[in-house]
Amino acid sequence: MKRLLLALAAAPLTAQQIPQLPDSTGWGVHVLALARAPDSAIWAGTYGQGIFVLRPHATAWEHIAQSDDTAKHSISFDFVHAFAFGPRGEVWYGTVGNGWGLSLDNGKTWKNWEYRQLGPEWQYVAPNGIATRGDTTYIATADGLKITGDDGKTWLVVTDSIGATSAKDSVIGRIRNQYLLAITLGDGGNMWVSELTGIAHSPDGGRTWHEGFVRPPCHEPGCQNRARAFLTDAQKRFWIGTEEGVYQFGPQFGGWKTDPDSLQSAWSACGGKGTPVREQLGRCPVYPTATERTAPASRPTALSHSWFRRPIDLADQPYIDQTYRFGSTMGGYFQAHQGVEFNNPDGTPVHAIGDGVVVYSGKAEAGANTVAIRHDQKLGDQYLFSVYYHNSKLLVKVGDRVKAGDVISLVGNTGRATNDHLHLEIHVAPTTDSSKIVDPDVRYPPFNANPELWIAPLPGTGVVAGQVWDSKGQPVQQARIYGLVKPEPQETPLSYVETYGPKNHQDPAYHEHFAIGDVPAGEYVMGVEIEGKKVYRTVPVEPGKLTWVEFRPDAH
Repeated sequence: MKRLLLALAAAPLTAQQIPQLPDSTGWGVHVLALARAPDSAIWAGTYGQGIFVLRPHATAWEHIAQSDDTAKHSISFDFVHAFAFGPRGEVWYGTVGNGWGLSLDNGKTWKNWEYRQLGPEWQYVAPNGIATRGDTTYIATADGLKITGDDGKTWLVVTDSIGATSAKDSVIGRIRNQYLLAITLGDGGNMWVSELTGIAHSPDGGRTWHEGFVRPPCHEPGCQNRARAFLTDAQKRFWIGTEEGVYQFGPQFGGWKTDPDSLQSAWSACGGKGTPVREQLGRCPVYPTATERTAPASRPTALSHSWFRRPIDLADQPYIDQTYRFGSTMGGYFQAHQGVEFNNPDGTPVHAIGDGVVVYSGKAEAGANTVAIRHDQKLGDQYLFSVYYHNSKLLVKVGDRVKAGDVISLVGNTGRATNDHLHLEIHVAPTTDSSKIVDPDVRYPPFNANPELWIAPLPGTGVVAGQVWDSKGQPVQQARIYGLVKPEPQETPLSYVETYGPKNHQDPAYHEHFAIGDVPAGEYVMGVEIEGKKVYRTVPVEPGKLTWVEFRPDAH
């Protein structure tokens, strides 16, 4: 929300001035980025629906989407959350997880930098993470900063001390933490970036860095107050948007000062009706009015078995990737996911989620450095395992006894990975045979369960789980459930929860069709379409508890 506010501040619009975005889902269009080009065209990047462009004097949106011809004519991915424009008509876009691209003919054809060009790094562009200054383009990513002055023919790199880079790239600077969240350019070579541990400033285009600028204080449980959007003004005051609001920094304040809520309260397009689950352009979320009946979900109850801690420390990046959760296909783009992912810079410590014995330590699927632990706790007569994939380095061996919190490995991108991250799986098995848990030749393990039902939710958040049934009493697979609000992490935005497909397993205690953790406490209206009918539920969420919800087509 805040990054869209700041984008619109420079290009004010009203819903009455622009045509409604085409809605192929029936639940609105999730706008991730909005920008005005030098020719006054409006560019909108979306979640899963590509790019929409409103040309000057046009009465309808032009649609630019991913196709099989990504090498030349189309964009590389339909999840777009960054734009920038150069002085010669260049149009840059960035994606959630598949690199970025450039058009030199105003969007007719594209050159893309994705996995084939970048390798297992640089895939996650920061939200609104592309900036231009003259002929130079800066692309902020979860793996550092890429800089080009010749439209991508050559690249300069700023990364941390262990960040990997192509042999063709020149490293011109080192930054303490390569996981970048936002970028803004000032006069001359001045540049500010937000990264996981604070804010950094470069006076010379990224070659040297002044670091250690602390973030504003945080007041809500679990809040990190990381800078997500930047502005500078004529008085050289520095403004940032965080999950707690808008702040400004300047010598006259002696630190951070909270800005009044005027910017946030200015957003009232949806009139408080329903739950504003996404930024809309000329359309509010499609939810029932207050006079319509919305069946309530169950009251939040204690979790049955959230026995384990998180594998990534809260001081690092403890959030789960929201675009590719357990059971998700990211809207049909990928195979059904068998675990959850924690995007972090390579070298980030990975912690054992519970006490147990290491039963596997070595290469697994596609050469991924992998650790598996059999835990001391059991669920009835079922054995519990946790498995940690894609590590850069393993710090334990088979037979080692570990305790919850012990560092067992370091985050990496080994194996079948498109970025630096930890892939975590939980297995509930009738056997102690580790070959049934980790098998390099098995893509879909037989006993895995949703980790979000096993690890403790973040402070101030709860868990929502449930079922979706059709009129014949059969589970509805890969259904999209809308309505939850998940502000973090912004670099992997949430649009909907997917029910499991045939390759996923239900938890033996819940028998759920979907589950999602780290949901901020509050009351939500969740909706799903079953056999052409929209079905809604009012869902209360409380910290540390689970809310169970069922959707059926005959419910009121």
